[in-house]
Amino acid sequence: MKTYNKTNFFKHTFCEFKQVDDFQFPENTNYKSKSESMYFYADEGVYRKSNHWGRVANCRWKLFTKDTYKNQQTVIGFAKWTDFYPINSKEKIFFIDVDFEEKTAKIQPKKELLNHYLFTFSEAQNKIKQITHLFKDDKWAKYFDLELNDIRLKIISAFINSDKTLQEIKQSFK
Repeated sequence: MKTYNKTNFFKHTFCEFKQVDDFQFPENTNYKSKSESMYFYADEGVYRKSNHWGRVANCRWKLFTKDTYKNQQTVIGFAKWTDFYPINSKEKIFFIDVDFEEKTAKIQPKKELLNHYLFTFSEAQNKIKQITHLFKDDKWAKYFDLELNDIRLKIISAFINSDKTLQEIKQSFK
């Protein structure tokens, strides 16, 4: 697995930053981007002060906040160097975490030895789009004999635990 530091963390990476309230940026900050984001490099990771998160240039950086975050709010986040993962890699290092009650799905990096089916970032992104459609639309479910929530659970669970296409999985439940 690739090792990240201040020279490469901003090149096609996925990361989950955590909000930090008690950090003051020194006057001679390590880097300030064209979009006015500020970065401070520490031995263990990077602090980022910005008003935009999510898709950042060629990266996908999430921000976990204590409160509801709205874009254009300036927030400081911190991430360890070990929290960065390559998104343009052919390595299968991401899994899909589904919350059936909230009807959401999100990409998660494999951080430890968990028993999840793994995908590349682009594979996981494509599956997330299809899962979102399965949650939002229910016309597809009329072709099955099970209740909507039951068939959703079965199809989505099978979909995130295999390399099969959604069509192949749907066919297996008919």
